Amino acid sequence: MNADGALRFSLFLGALLLLAGPLGLFMARALTRRGGSGPLGALERGLYRLAGIDPTAEMSWTRYAGVLLGFNLLGLVVLYVLLRSQAGLPLDPQAMPAVPPDLAFNTAVSFATNTNWQAYTGEAQLSDLTQTLGLAVQNFLSAATGIAVLIALTRAFVRQRSATIGNAWVDLVRSTLYVLLPLSAVLAIALVSQGVVQSFSPDRAVPLIEPVTDSAGAKVAEQLLPLGPAASQIAIKQLGTNGGGFFGANSAHPFENPTPLSNFLEMLAILLIPAALCFTFGELVADRRQGWALLAVMLVIFVPLGALCIASEQRAPPALAQPGVDSAAHRDEPEAPATHAAPGGNMEGKELRIGTPDSAIWAAATTAASNGSVNAMHDSFTPLGGFVALLLMQLGEVVFGGVGSGLYGLIVFAIVAVFIAGLMVGRTPEYLGKKIEAFEMKMASIAVLVPCLLVLVGTAAGIGTAAGRAGILNPGPHGFSEVLYAFSSAGNNNGSAFAGLGVNTPFYNLGLGLVMLASRYWLIVAVLAIAGSLAAKGITPASSGTLPTHGPLFVLMVTSVVLVVGALTFFPALALGPLVEHLHLLGA
Repeated sequence: MNADGALRFSLFLGALLLLAGPLGLFMARALTRRGGSGPLGALERGLYRLAGIDPTAEMSWTRYAGVLLGFNLLGLVVLYVLLRSQAGLPLDPQAMPAVPPDLAFNTAVSFATNTNWQAYTGEAQLSDLTQTLGLAVQNFLSAATGIAVLIALTRAFVRQRSATIGNAWVDLVRSTLYVLLPLSAVLAIALVSQGVVQSFSPDRAVPLIEPVTDSAGAKVAEQLLPLGPAASQIAIKQLGTNGGGFFGANSAHPFENPTPLSNFLEMLAILLIPAALCFTFGELVADRRQGWALLAVMLVIFVPLGALCIASEQRAPPALAQPGVDSAAHRDEPEAPATHAAPGGNMEGKELRIGTPDSAIWAAATTAASNGSVNAMHDSFTPLGGFVALLLMQLGEVVFGGVGSGLYGLIVFAIVAVFIAGLMVGRTPEYLGKKIEAFEMKMASIAVLVPCLLVLVGTAAGIGTAAGRAGILNPGPHGFSEVLYAFSSAGNNNGSAFAGLGVNTPFYNLGLGLVMLASRYWLIVAVLAIAGSLAAKGITPASSGTLPTHGPLFVLMVTSVVLVVGALTFFPALALGPLVEHLHLLGA
């Protein structure tokens, strides 16, 4: 990694940590407030009255899970119906036809589960109504679901001998009303100021400066510029770790991400709430050191992998080191020709206005979080750059991870770590004063192992069936990596893709959709079951035999558990894909 890459990465991390602390403390107050004053407080109370909800009514973990699952299922069905019927609905200036059934299922599942896998092209297949009323709404609700589960789990550590873990409706409303909506409004305005489009106008035709000839020999003298309400959806897609772009090219599209400032703001938004929730957790359990420890685990894994991704992309592949191919970085100088201005490194699949370092930082951030948005073609990354993106997803999306879901996933790994520590010293393990016993370990095992199983079984089906192989556009290890990446993305609710795989087929639309469903909701049920069990227990005072869960030893243990689970589960598959491809490029 050269000095330019190191500086950009340092500025990104510095800004993230500077903003995450204050935001985390604000969220702790907003999500646990009693009553509410001002316009938002009045709106909150009005929503409860309109829906007939008693905000003071507490729920058991089973009731809490039932409300969340039922609410998410309803949203999935509504979105599916909207996709299938958009041809007869308003706000469709381009007269888009109905989305085919298998693609509509995949898209509805994708956005309801916070995955936002895109097997469609937004500007060519979806109406403005579908984008705003369908996709953007699910961006808010799926993110709020993750925050709600985290808050319920956090309460469980604080409560004693309690049969309840809170009210799901209240947690959903407050997450949306006090956190997601205000932050999205601010970011959307900032993005519009940078040139991101926000309009309900039909696509606009503009004349080309130099007419061209298409493949059929016809003269093309104008280009159709796609418009739409993009900025509002992009803001929540990034802040809610959703990742689904308004346009097919996602944040590589100049109408979604036109300037260096818009790129930095969107990249920062990807990790902002997941990082801030660590501070929220520490504040709510009355020990901020606990939040710092979990954030430290995330950074210990993310920083070296992010640095590896940047370094890999700043180093051009050996195939480019041909006579006449200059892959070194150059800067504009008054006396130098314009062709000498180049960011250098592996620029295949990357935008010149973004460059190599920012593309690599984005790739690491979007796969560390379960965001999945892209500003470059991951399929064109070097093998080691693609390896970083794959590994960050396969670690369980707990290195920042999704909004809420990343942190509650990391807490599950922390529970496993303290259990292992308890076995070492021969005593019942504890975490934040709660004893970790057989039931918690069974649920933790489900939460850790189910996504791994889904990814490996799905990849085997993709490679082992004719329907799966039909979508592979590149032979050899890279084709295998494309299938592995697709199921890793779906199985961890990420949504990014290598994009060299033909996935808009019944096999992949249905297969990936089922993997997304199982991965999201099995984990939510398991985590809420842990919350219910912990809430019913008393708090055991710390003793000389208690493992401190705020120091370097705890950080090391949790980090080791995350890495060992990922390495043991996926290293053979990674060896068949990006690692062997890297050796091939080196001539080994």
